Parts: sequence; C-alpha cells; structure tokens
Amino acid sequence: VQLQASGGGLVQTGDSLRLSCAASGRTFGDYAVGWFRQAPGKEREFVAHIGRRAITTVYADSVKGRFTISRDNAKNTAFLQMNSLKPEDTAVYYCAADLFSTARPMAEGSYDYWGQGTLVTVSS
Repeated sequence: VQLQASGGGLVQTGDSLRLSCAASGRTFGDYAVGWFRQAPGKEREFVAHIGRRAITTVYADSVKGRFTISRDNAKNTAFLQMNSLKPEDTAVYYCAADLFSTARPMAEGSYDYWGQGTLVTVSS
C-alpha cells in the first residue's frame, strides 16, 4: 500500500483546508484509514479514523466538530476537511492505512502503512 498525503499549506486562524490521501497498491475499500499529526517538538497524535465503508468514524476530542474525515472508495482517496483552524492545529499531517480494522483506531501501532505527510501551518 502506498499513501500520498497532499493539500497542506499556510492559512490563517479560522480558515478551512482539505487534505487528501491518495492510495494505491491494494483495493482501497479493504482497509480503514486514519489521520495523525505531529506538531514541532511534540509526539505524533491521532486526529481521525474512518472505517472501510465509511460507516464508522472516530475523532480526537481536539478536532471534534471542526474536522470531518471522509473517503471515496471509487477514487481511492480519503479526505480530511478542516474548518475553523487554530494555530494549535499547525503540524505535519499523515494518513495511514489500517489493514486489519483494529479495535484501537487511535493507536499508531494499529496502522500498517503511512504516507509521507503534508504540512499545515495556521497563523494567528
């Protein structure tokens, strides 16, 4: 599985941004997808998770109500719509593939493949 995250950039507080995660190498609908982020000087943290058929979603408390994860299995792409962005959302965002539909979607160890990351910078 290869994952390519894109869509990052420099925005202002309150702006919106949509990240994309393009996947290849395996039937996209066979696995769940997660988004994580790593801010400068901090550990990588969970952001959102979506099940194989987009029936289930999970969010970190810090983004609930502002971020929306979605996927288009026909286009082999997952998305992270980010609204009402804050400076504390500044980070490199990574998408990851969970091949075995783990019961622990917030754990990094549940994911088998990772994309290279896309930088989101939110200025105050």
